[in-house]
Amino acid sequence: MSSSRPNSSRPPLRVAVDTGGTFTDCVWIERGKLWMTKVFSTPADPSQAIVEAMSQIPASNGVVLLHGTTVGTNTLLQRKGARVAFVTTAGFEDIIEIGRQNRPKLYDLNFERVPPLVERGLRFGVPERVAHDGKILHKPSSDHLRVLARDVHASGAEAIAVSTLFSFANPETESAIGRVLEELGLPVSLSHLILPEFREYERASTVVVNAYLQPVMQGYLQRLEVRMRQRASLKAKVSGIFVMQSSGGITSLESAARQPVRTVLSGPAGGVVGAAAMARVSGFERVITFDMGGTSTDVALVDGEAKPSNEAEIVGLPVRVPMLDIHTVGAGGGSLARFDAGGALRVGPESAGSDPGPICYGRGTQPTVTDANLLLGRLPLDKFLGGSFVLDLARTRNLTAEWLRQQGSRLSLERFAEGVVRVVNANMERALRVVSVERGYDPREFALVAFGGAGGLHACDLARALAIPRVIIPALPGALSAYGILASDIVKDYSRTVMLSVDGKSPIASLRRQYATLEERAKREFHDEGWKGKPHFHYSADLRYRGQGYELNVPFTNTFISDFHRSHHFRYGYSHPERQVELVTLRLRGRIASRRTPQEIGSTGPRKTWKTETRAAWFDGKEIGITIYDRDSLSPSRRIHGPAIVAEYSATTIIPPGVASFVDKAGNLQLTLESIRASKRRPGSSASRK
Repeated sequence: MSSSRPNSSRPPLRVAVDTGGTFTDCVWIERGKLWMTKVFSTPADPSQAIVEAMSQIPASNGVVLLHGTTVGTNTLLQRKGARVAFVTTAGFEDIIEIGRQNRPKLYDLNFERVPPLVERGLRFGVPERVAHDGKILHKPSSDHLRVLARDVHASGAEAIAVSTLFSFANPETESAIGRVLEELGLPVSLSHLILPEFREYERASTVVVNAYLQPVMQGYLQRLEVRMRQRASLKAKVSGIFVMQSSGGITSLESAARQPVRTVLSGPAGGVVGAAAMARVSGFERVITFDMGGTSTDVALVDGEAKPSNEAEIVGLPVRVPMLDIHTVGAGGGSLARFDAGGALRVGPESAGSDPGPICYGRGTQPTVTDANLLLGRLPLDKFLGGSFVLDLARTRNLTAEWLRQQGSRLSLERFAEGVVRVVNANMERALRVVSVERGYDPREFALVAFGGAGGLHACDLARALAIPRVIIPALPGALSAYGILASDIVKDYSRTVMLSVDGKSPIASLRRQYATLEERAKREFHDEGWKGKPHFHYSADLRYRGQGYELNVPFTNTFISDFHRSHHFRYGYSHPERQVELVTLRLRGRIASRRTPQEIGSTGPRKTWKTETRAAWFDGKEIGITIYDRDSLSPSRRIHGPAIVAEYSATTIIPPGVASFVDKAGNLQLTLESIRASKRRPGSSASRK
């Protein structure tokens, strides 16, 4: 795979593509405007939809593709990854199954843990031992390594994960094991290269996930590259392909294929980056992002900037590479409605996806959230995708009514649709509370940035539930994840566990030398991948009180210890300045800034023009008149009072009764919930905290 950039006086066109469950979004900047196109996704092979979208883009000097992918996530969800051999220190082969003793559902006697990705017969122990300080206590002999290679080969493994004890302190033994296993011609994932940190279970799980995804991701990226370079219908030659990482930055094709574990939240990360960038142009630094797509909803909190977390679980499996702190629930426009055994209405997490899709798309047969919004008059029939796709209301009413009869329900279509909306809103409200209230933040001090194809339909209901006074619908909301990928920097993250006790006299000089080592590695990798520009580095450290089993990450400065005490008090409500502090892990983030074009935000893509009109819609059990506006016809600062619908190519926004809105100079649609804005803040509100 190649990611070389052409040498030309005119740079190639940068195109970002985000593959979702229902639609694949594509954005690019041409002649000073931000353009967009959407095509239906092809879940069986996402590269087909990407090639279809790219074939619509004219470019005379080549194209650079920036790709947000769901391949890693879907592979884990469906458990269709590679057959992995797990190699570790003898006696610890079952660590990935034993895991930790914490129970996600403490009182559920029937709870079953997620089974490990590696079955018992594919776990291999090596007679080696490294002490916690890096001293080698026992080396495996060459005979042992030959037997290991023979057994792994005979197992039929398709990829190999190697994670020995204390490899982060001294990787010599693990490197020797890796060199022998690489001779088998299989992808080999080594823990000291992927996650040189302590906690053997989490490290082993992360490396196993990487190995599990590696053959799948390599095959997919190779097919994508071949198709992009050979497809005759493409109007421009593809000169480079790069991939979005879960941490909020792009990386090379080779790096993504080598460490696919860093891409499992690729698309959602682009949405957070795009939402933060759009909100910042409108003067908002503190936002909660709300991305409601076809199959799921992703939420995150941005306090100044989107910060990665190093503690995440994907489908019950610990993954400890940097990821933006995104919480996902199975609630989207395509989420299916159903009645459970007790007769209660449920929505999701099952989804209609892009095939068959909602009933109103023409193929689905079971009602979805999108169908409910259509039945309530909240989706204009002929404005979908800029008027290029007409929603089928008659089919939706007939099939939904028939489905309700089959379920034995006597609900009217409108009452049923309102119930679906209330249920899915409750699911999404819980997700918003996870990233705000449960993290110690007051949602009333933030703005809600709603995007995705369905975000604007539910944003005001959720803002009211959480007393959020301001909602922002950014320009091109249905493709904001793709825009975030387009605007992302090139990012690389590095870490090293050091485990030091720090008191009043911190070993600043010694720690800076260790950071310098990580920095040299970063510079070398940036250079080897051909990136131009000077990298900027951010230093941080994980700290905890002695005896604790969890850490907090703070910027590494001369005052990092006192900063840790303050951070601990903010997160947990208390601190112990008199207690000894342990510095656990050093972290370095290298960043090369991409070309940003904020003055072009808000320009529109291809669409059909139409005039403002009035129709009927349902709110709170009543049918009322509602005005439908073309977003592109709204002049800056023009105020609109609900009830109203703002339709555009990529999304639809509902402005409920009592809500005022206007388009700001940045092209973002701002909605103000007057009753919430006028309410008093709670005593001790920290609205002024920066």
